[in-house]
Amino acid sequence: MTINALPVLSEQSPGIAVSRRSPLAVLPALVRDPLQALPPEVYREPLVYSRVASRERVFLLDPALIQEALVRNADSLSKGEDVRRALGPALGQGLLTADGAHWRWQRQSVAPAFRHEKLVGLLPAMISAAERTRDRWLAGGSNATIRIGHEMMRTTFDIIVEMMMSGPGGIDVVRVERGITDYLKPTGWIFALSILNAPDWVPYPGRSRARAATGYLRSAITGMIAERRRRSGEAREDLVALLLAAADPETGRTMTDEEIADNLLTFITAGHETTALGLAWTFLLLAHHPEHEARVLSEIDAITGKGPVRPEHISELSYTRQVFSEAMRLYPPAPIITRTATRAFPLGRFMVPEGAVIVVPIHAVHHHAALWELPERFDPERFSPEQAKGRHRYAYMPFGAGPRICIGSAFAQMEALAILAVMLKASRLRPRADFMPAPIMKVTLRPRADAEMLVELRS
Repeated sequence: MTINALPVLSEQSPGIAVSRRSPLAVLPALVRDPLQALPPEVYREPLVYSRVASRERVFLLDPALIQEALVRNADSLSKGEDVRRALGPALGQGLLTADGAHWRWQRQSVAPAFRHEKLVGLLPAMISAAERTRDRWLAGGSNATIRIGHEMMRTTFDIIVEMMMSGPGGIDVVRVERGITDYLKPTGWIFALSILNAPDWVPYPGRSRARAATGYLRSAITGMIAERRRRSGEAREDLVALLLAAADPETGRTMTDEEIADNLLTFITAGHETTALGLAWTFLLLAHHPEHEARVLSEIDAITGKGPVRPEHISELSYTRQVFSEAMRLYPPAPIITRTATRAFPLGRFMVPEGAVIVVPIHAVHHHAALWELPERFDPERFSPEQAKGRHRYAYMPFGAGPRICIGSAFAQMEALAILAVMLKASRLRPRADFMPAPIMKVTLRPRADAEMLVELRS
């Protein structure tokens, strides 16, 4: 059958699962927690079709279909209206939100900052940031109480600003963290209003606070960029310097301050919060599974001996990497990605119609009964070389998929291992509650309440 003869995917298509939940059920769930608005079929079917308020949505769970859509048909997809409305006010047209040629140019411009040799050069800064957090914990004495999400946000923020701009300068770290939370909190309303095609001006709870947060974040960053332009004679090798010097290879044009701010805010938001959340979930899981914590600690001690964690140790932490990977499977920081079909394209036995929204619910893929044995169980052995070898590469997507896979994935994994090694070597974290906190999606996947943990000093 030729492509032109393929039937158009619809709710009448044979052999597919169809979700017929009413808007009265879906929209309130979107507002509360978009993860709860997913059709329940996505945890057991390979493809689910849904229509809500005249918007066609195609949920992809089969790794082969995900690859076909996001890789082979990447040119037929855009970020779409949902992403523009949710993230555009803060991130503008940066790497996470832009499409087409503008995205490609920006990707090429920042790529040198994420080369392996550059990332290895950042390991001392990663270890130093973790050591500052460790020392702060140790100063509190045994059985001090910490908020693990906040502590990891603070630690990863130190690292990302060192990479981006050689230190925070005049940026208020606490206010940035609060601003990101305030901005993301009401995004469920934005997704619901987008489905209804409501105009951008429609008010919703949290809108004023989110706008104020956006104003602070952008003014802080653009002020720093202007100061760097005034001091252009300084020799630095950070991301700001790279973006200031970037030029479009075809036109020769350079980035405006607004475009640089778009990308820096993208990396602040996506580059520190997602890793911080992955680490928070990892510490919580290890606290609830002491047998795996003991194995991680044994590996760290075997590699570092009685000395401090050093940059050359990080690549040797193979089981620690498996633990972090399994935490990112159970709690992927970016649990859903969406694209919009800018033109019809073939997908399996059907044609996806123009305008349809492609949804890859990564959380559902990572918990799918057809892809993972006992998917709710915490089992780092899933990521041993032997088990990982036989798995489809799109069955596990903590950093997205296709050409738009997160450019900072290697950075995030290196950073996470450095922080885990330093912190676990010095302290044992114990949960204040005997259950794992429930996750909630506010663009990223957070604990519903920032979990408190007790710090026990290792002898």
